[in-house]
Amino acid sequence: MCGRYAATKDPAKLIDEFAAVDLTEGAAREDYNVAPTKNVVTVVQRHPRDADGQVLEDEPAERSLRIMKWGLVPFWAKDPSVGSRMINTRAETAAEKPAFKRALKSRRCLVPADGWFEWRRTGKEKEPFYMTDPSGSSLAFGGIWESWRPKDGSSDSEPLITFSIITTDAEGQLRGIHDRMPLIVPREHWDGWLDPDQSSVDGLLVPTPPDFVESLELRPISTLVNNVRNNGPQLLTRTEPSVDSDALF
Repeated sequence: MCGRYAATKDPAKLIDEFAAVDLTEGAAREDYNVAPTKNVVTVVQRHPRDADGQVLEDEPAERSLRIMKWGLVPFWAKDPSVGSRMINTRAETAAEKPAFKRALKSRRCLVPADGWFEWRRTGKEKEPFYMTDPSGSSLAFGGIWESWRPKDGSSDSEPLITFSIITTDAEGQLRGIHDRMPLIVPREHWDGWLDPDQSSVDGLLVPTPPDFVESLELRPISTLVNNVRNNGPQLLTRTEPSVDSDALF
């Protein structure tokens, strides 16, 4: 699964990396310990709308950085609190589950990350690791998003925009840490993943290429990351595993 990650690049860097325009309106924040329910930067590609809010399908889709809340709330949900249970979406069943299948067809996003955290169980203890691209390039997690409004008829309220990260079986060296991993979309597949007009996902929900997985750095880190209140670059510092079981969540 993917339940925690780091995202520290400012929009100026992400604009260049993802060839997108910045629509975060100054709300993007450096975060070394992104946890579910936080508002974070995502990348989407949408057709522009006219003054009445109607989609201009004949106009080319524009790629942009947008702020979304982590934890997908389906459009039909009665209560947005359901999002806390939908932070991840299994690639194997995403096209079938009512909560995810509509978003998977036309509301896909990329989630830029410096790397993600996972915990390896050793007996009664858990050792934290940080998975990252040693080149410094962002990892692009495949995600889906939804727009939700209250069902009380109040259409004037701002929609709640939420997302979920697609996960797959772990590949290669990652299997030694955890049995699941986020779906990392290679750069050459970004266009297809983000295309709002591509409703067929047969060629998109494919495992992360093995050679890319093998190129990742699996870095043992301090148990400081266990506490979501801890933040800062010290969380990413390589540390030889020495786990105090009393400190684990």
